[in-house]
Amino acid sequence: MGRIYRLVVPGLLGIVVGISGCTPQPTSGKGFTLPDGNSDRGKTVFTELNCHQCHTVSGTELPPIEDGEMNIGLGGEVTRIDTYGQLVTSIINPSHRLAKGHSAEDGTSKMKNYNDILTVSQLIDLVAFLQSEYRLKPYEPTPYDMYQYGPF
Repeated sequence: MGRIYRLVVPGLLGIVVGISGCTPQPTSGKGFTLPDGNSDRGKTVFTELNCHQCHTVSGTELPPIEDGEMNIGLGGEVTRIDTYGQLVTSIINPSHRLAKGHSAEDGTSKMKNYNDILTVSQLIDLVAFLQSEYRLKPYEPTPYDMYQYGPF
């Protein structure tokens, strides 16, 4: 009995610990999903909140800016598209990741906090608009012709 106990119990403990490690933490974003938004309404939200004063959107005509301090480009052809969750986070917590070359001295984004202004519906539509403006750039592998095998 003692030998079986020494073999079985550690194995069962390992399984229990392994299973509990797969359970998401209560603060995890796993399972968080918002409904689909409307891109046209999102563009309206973008201009109504004056996002275009600091942001351009590649290929999208926006109202003229009033001497904007920054010009952070959004949209266009990119090699990696942010996920829905990353875009939502960028809007509701703009200091989580600062744009290259636009970091503030204290590590805080200059973007206004819209959390008390923006409705959930507006957020959903705004994210739908932003996502629709990105296009994935096809990957072009580096040619290595000079390294081909054969007669030189």
